[in-house]
Amino acid sequence: MKKIEAVIRSSKFEDVRNALGEIGVKFFTFMEVKGYGLQRGAHVTYRGAAYDVGYIARLKLEIFATEEKVESIVSVIVKSGETGEIGDGKVSVYPMEQVVRIRTGEKNEAAL
Repeated sequence: MKKIEAVIRSSKFEDVRNALGEIGVKFFTFMEVKGYGLQRGAHVTYRGAAYDVGYIARLKLEIFATEEKVESIVSVIVKSGETGEIGDGKVSVYPMEQVVRIRTGEKNEAAL
């Protein structure tokens, strides 16, 4: 079992969500996150003065998957989340020791 974390552009969320649905990913968690990277933060103008916001707004997806589905999930996220510009994001894959479905008590792959 693996946990896949992906940080993507907010503007690509619908594309990524639809592409994941097409390969059978039924559930994932997402949250708004802020970061700092090669793209640098946005500059905002307020009442004629320019301010450096200093961060980049993105979405972070968390997906639990079996070993067999990891490569296809990562591939779909990369293809559907890509714009070809700096700041497209990152995908990370982590090992998981145990997952328990709270409602039923099912464990590991049965809980996915």
